Amino acid sequence: MTIKAANEECLARIQDGTAVWVDIRTARDVLPDLADRTVFHAGPPVTWKNMCGPMRGAIIGASMFEGWAKTADEAVAIAEQGQLKFHSGHDHHAIGPMSGIITPSMQVNVVRNDRFGIDTHSTLYMGIGKVLRHGAYDETVMQKLRWMNYELAPLLRRAVQQAGGIDIKSIVAQAVQMGDEMHNRNKASNVLLLTALAPHLVATGERSDVVRALQFIDQAGHFVLNLVMAGCKGILDAANGIPDATIVTAIARNGCETGIRVSGTGDRWFTAPAPMIEGVYFPGFGPADANPDLGDSSITETIGLGSMAMAGAPAVVEYVGGTPEFAVDTTMKMYEITAAEHKTFKLPSLRFRGTPLGIDIRKVVKTGITPVINTGIACKRAGVGQIGAGLTAVPMQCFERALEAFAAARTSTPV
Repeated sequence: MTIKAANEECLARIQDGTAVWVDIRTARDVLPDLADRTVFHAGPPVTWKNMCGPMRGAIIGASMFEGWAKTADEAVAIAEQGQLKFHSGHDHHAIGPMSGIITPSMQVNVVRNDRFGIDTHSTLYMGIGKVLRHGAYDETVMQKLRWMNYELAPLLRRAVQQAGGIDIKSIVAQAVQMGDEMHNRNKASNVLLLTALAPHLVATGERSDVVRALQFIDQAGHFVLNLVMAGCKGILDAANGIPDATIVTAIARNGCETGIRVSGTGDRWFTAPAPMIEGVYFPGFGPADANPDLGDSSITETIGLGSMAMAGAPAVVEYVGGTPEFAVDTTMKMYEITAAEHKTFKLPSLRFRGTPLGIDIRKVVKTGITPVINTGIACKRAGVGQIGAGLTAVPMQCFERALEAFAAARTSTPV
């Protein structure tokens, strides 16, 4: 197969993929490799020794939630003694923002790509600031974690099941035309999700529980993000593993390294040191407090959202920094390194042009332009949480290494 034909097949699978929120389940029941004392994390594989502060903090909190440890010191001890097993969630149809920690007792969203028969999973979104995914684990964090898993999740499960599933891809398509880019601006998409969910919450839950759930989802602002991430991954996983395809199917960061996957090289990671983030900080924090880039949420950029769609979401710069002009310029540059335009995600500000889709490792290396990522900033110290938001880019070394490996392995006919 030629590279051109392989890329066309890869892009067709991405365009045709679906993303429907069909259930919420206990992680151990839908992720068979998530055994006791096993932890899934964001980004490429990483050991406890090399983990960043916020990822360690999230594992401390998760260990206490699971009952593996009673205190932070005990959690650190069992990790250092090798009593915990760590795996990249990406290797198991799972995904999570920032530290991306998933453990067996946590409730996870089930988002289905029924076009290709793939289910992907993500935890429930906890809000911003001092939350588990950013490495915070004090008692307020643990209380919220328990409420979300033991009270909110069963309520949402009943509502989603009664709804017969909620089409996340459709929500994204509408929201992109309403000013969201789906990574750090989810104003419209969150409301669209609430609108789809509310009647079924009312029909299946007690009044006080429903009111609390609706208020939480509304105030969280980005509750839809984890669902979007799972949907993106399910669609991109269907496009992975096509021999001779040069399209990127995953971008992920573990706070130590940034890694990419390419369809033609399957599940292999190509990594480089994770970059720092230039951004806007919460009061009392600055660059000296920041951890390098972290999280699986760059799956949105991989599918044509996030920074790829910033031209249609100029207000996002109020959160991550920059100017409205910068937002437009960023999207226009991303067209130079992608192979197509999305048929479903369209930008009114660009005369309904589709968002840039299909990052091509050849174009990245040739142009010297790497994908921009807009993202949250976690404090480098475990236990603190989110301290800001900003912009960064995927290191060029990831693409150079991927292209070298692709060229070395390729045996079919050139373009």
